[in-house]
Amino acid sequence: MCGRYVSPEEAAIERSIAIQRHSWSARFRSQGLFGMRYNVSPTDPVPVVRVVRELDGQREGAHLRWGLIPHWARGKAMGNTINARIETLRTNSSFRDAWQRGQRCLVALSGFYEWQAQPPDWQVAVPYYITVVDQDPFFLAGLWDRSVTAAGETIESCTVITMPANELMADIHNSKKNAGKRVLLAPEDRRMPVILAREDHETWLTGTPEEAFKVLKQFPSGEMFAYPVSNRVNSNRNDGPDLIAPRGEEGGQSDLFS
Repeated sequence: MCGRYVSPEEAAIERSIAIQRHSWSARFRSQGLFGMRYNVSPTDPVPVVRVVRELDGQREGAHLRWGLIPHWARGKAMGNTINARIETLRTNSSFRDAWQRGQRCLVALSGFYEWQAQPPDWQVAVPYYITVVDQDPFFLAGLWDRSVTAAGETIESCTVITMPANELMADIHNSKKNAGKRVLLAPEDRRMPVILAREDHETWLTGTPEEAFKVLKQFPSGEMFAYPVSNRVNSNRNDGPDLIAPRGEEGGQSDLFS
């Protein structure tokens, strides 16, 4: 769930979340402004906002590896950790230390992709682009961690929290792949990322663990919209605004060789 998305440009994040350009960590300030990316994939560096308690709780922007590597893993990836389930994020060994330490972050999105299996045999999946009404960017609830390799390299990484799907997302996220075949999911197994309400951003960043957990709520379907897009998004080699054009309106691009 939530394995590809569109990340916004730096200026849009700064306007939305009230951080200044100098608040981006020094490593990323030195690389200059960054723009939108239309096909973010697991292990890519992604923009987040977090609170740095060592700096008196100041907000900081950073790019973190998408796919959390726990501090104890010595920089080695621990399988599929791009998502942390709300049901187990406080107990799963990959995430519980980050949770207990209050290492929460806001993951900035302009929208994300999900694939809907289609009848009659449910083996063809059509990608949908999903976004939030009147919020660009919007922010997902994330956790981050810092791990040091045996060679001394520091890797900072993050994960996105997921929860049971609302009505809109349950209709789209209706299947998963199992042994090479797509199988339909029971309604209770359909998922969505935790989209934070604007008024909950500060609590997520700075509240107690108990306060933060209470803001992990199902975002209303009526405040989201979705539409099918080109299969070109299936390849992470493709990146550009045509990926979020409605299916059939993507500038004459053919899906055949994508």
